[in-house]
Amino acid sequence: MTLFQLLQSNPALLYLTTILLGLSVGSFLNVVIYRLPVMLEREWKFQCEELLNDKEPPEGEQAFNLITPRSRCPHCNHMITALENIPVISYALQKGKCTGCGAKISARYPVIETLTAILSVMVVWQFGFSWQSGAALLLTWSLIALTFIDLDTFLLPDNITLPFLWLGILVSFWQLFVDLDASVIGAVAGYMSLWLVYWAFKLLLKKEGMGYGDFKLLAMLGAWLGWQSLPLIIILSSLVGAVVGVAMILFKGHDRNKPIPFGPYLAAAGWIALIWGSDITRAYIQFSGM
Repeated sequence: MTLFQLLQSNPALLYLTTILLGLSVGSFLNVVIYRLPVMLEREWKFQCEELLNDKEPPEGEQAFNLITPRSRCPHCNHMITALENIPVISYALQKGKCTGCGAKISARYPVIETLTAILSVMVVWQFGFSWQSGAALLLTWSLIALTFIDLDTFLLPDNITLPFLWLGILVSFWQLFVDLDASVIGAVAGYMSLWLVYWAFKLLLKKEGMGYGDFKLLAMLGAWLGWQSLPLIIILSSLVGAVVGVAMILFKGHDRNKPIPFGPYLAAAGWIALIWGSDITRAYIQFSGM
């Protein structure tokens, strides 16, 4: 019996494997969430210097990407070893502190690892051992990365949204979630719907209501889930965004003129539509008597 046959015939082993995979991917996503915006900022800086000063980036500068340099403590530069980098477990054994200097390690690292594992298991529970699960896992992991990058930097990097937009159209050839027509129309409608809202908001109120990254994220979700899912995604993201925004103003004294990233709400709504979209639509039709 091959490993694939074993996973297919043993749900408990499949879920356990998914948890371990999710924890490992979550650890990598922590790297992406921190490093990708820094990489983009450095690239933009080099491009500006080259354009304005006609200078090439300085030679011999240390490479900074998703692989190098090795992860280290920002306080004492202690190199994090493999044993100190085991998802969740290392954080618990070290009591959330650096072994080199004792500085506190952000609890967000194990939170993202745990969240990735939980959402991954829910995907596999929904779709089983299938190509759908494999594709949905990739989409889930991209949405987690985009959510936390947007929360930190108000950026939704093209490096993630555009490749996954094209991947969504590609998987529609095999109709894993929707057919090709629904995927292409979903990508176009997703982008154009928020683009129109953006310009209407700007013309009426003379200020920007959202960024172009939000257009691309909704286009990406439209490519994966089809144009039929866009109304549900927009309604869910708007409701959650409004509730969270009002709560932040009332209970945390958030300045209402200070922007709140919309990407996390789009990502959450898109993931909900991926897992339960059909059930929610069916329940609404039954409730409304349509």
